[in-house]
Amino acid sequence: MALDFSSSAPARVPFRTVLISMLGIWLCYFLLTTLRGSIVGLDAEFELLWRRGIVTLAGVSVTFVLWLLLRLLDRRTLWVKASAAIVLALPAAIIVAQANQLIFASVQPQVTQKIAKERGVGLRQDESGNIFIEVPSNGENSGQGGAEEAPQEFMIQQASGWERWRSIVDIAIGRYFLLLAWCSLYFALLAGAQAQVAERRESRFRRQAKEAELRSLRYQVNPHFLFNSLNSLSALVMTGKTDRAENMIQTLSNFYRHSLADEPTSDVILADEFALQQHYLEIEAIRFPDRLRSTVRLPAELEDANIPGMILQPLIENSVKYAVAPLNRPVTITVAAREDFGRLAITVSDDGPGAQESAAKHGFGIGLANVRDRLEARFGKEASIAAGPIEGGYSTEIRVPLKKRDGVA
Repeated sequence: MALDFSSSAPARVPFRTVLISMLGIWLCYFLLTTLRGSIVGLDAEFELLWRRGIVTLAGVSVTFVLWLLLRLLDRRTLWVKASAAIVLALPAAIIVAQANQLIFASVQPQVTQKIAKERGVGLRQDESGNIFIEVPSNGENSGQGGAEEAPQEFMIQQASGWERWRSIVDIAIGRYFLLLAWCSLYFALLAGAQAQVAERRESRFRRQAKEAELRSLRYQVNPHFLFNSLNSLSALVMTGKTDRAENMIQTLSNFYRHSLADEPTSDVILADEFALQQHYLEIEAIRFPDRLRSTVRLPAELEDANIPGMILQPLIENSVKYAVAPLNRPVTITVAAREDFGRLAITVSDDGPGAQESAAKHGFGIGLANVRDRLEARFGKEASIAAGPIEGGYSTEIRVPLKKRDGVA
């Protein structure tokens, strides 16, 4: 399987998260504005509360439109996104400010009257919209002539168009920074989503690279074994041992049918791996009918333990090559599995030359190096391999985490 380096879909902040962020920031606006009204004595005004709620919903709607525009730039650089936020938030803030002015226009005189009354000032408004402020007399001359002075009256002309816009801009400034705060929050959420996508992509690439390495190492085993088998088959044919050659062809066919049935990077159960290696030993027994003996010990409770496919092949092949082939006497190859403190230990041993000079050739050549590399690629530091002469022969042991097919260790 080739590594997939094609570009994936861009990272997106989930819509639910975006919506919650909008509602959250405008809820903060609603609560803070209500708290401010409470401080100035307008907390009990139901007329203000429901209008403030409408303004909040208008703010959420405008922010939603702002998000639809900003998400078009999700894959652009940060300075482009920040510049767009600075520009787009300005008209959005003006729209919210205009909505605020429109919604509160009908109740503004009532609020002004209440504030004026609390401060002892009278207000009235004529048909033209001009506002008159009536300030009570200070009473300095009330004792002279027995008459009180009339309250002083000041007129404030109706606000012109420019002054109304100045009022809107004043409100818009506060909303502008509120929208910029949401934009910053959105960019932070987007950066987090992009980091997660990058991490998943990196993990996928690492996994694919590891699978490619495992596949390559696994395929190294097959040609080497096939080469040896064909040489042995050729020798049988040339010496006229057609019955043994036919038997070897049939056994070789069974071996490859079994070995190619599984995905090269997948694990197999230990029972299948042992069965596969028994096929191999049968093939080699045709080559060395009077010299090769084999013993397989697999406890029933370990039959469904997971193991990389054909991981034992190079180990058994080494024993055949360096223990059986050089000697004229029978040699027994033993393949055994056991559980050792929660780990799976598999040993391939023989009673060949052992500590003699020929045993040194077992070493970490191509075969054992392949096994070591496959174990490291599959299990990392959790697996190990040890090989060396023992009393009366040679032994190689691999240790891997014990995991059963059902996932239970």
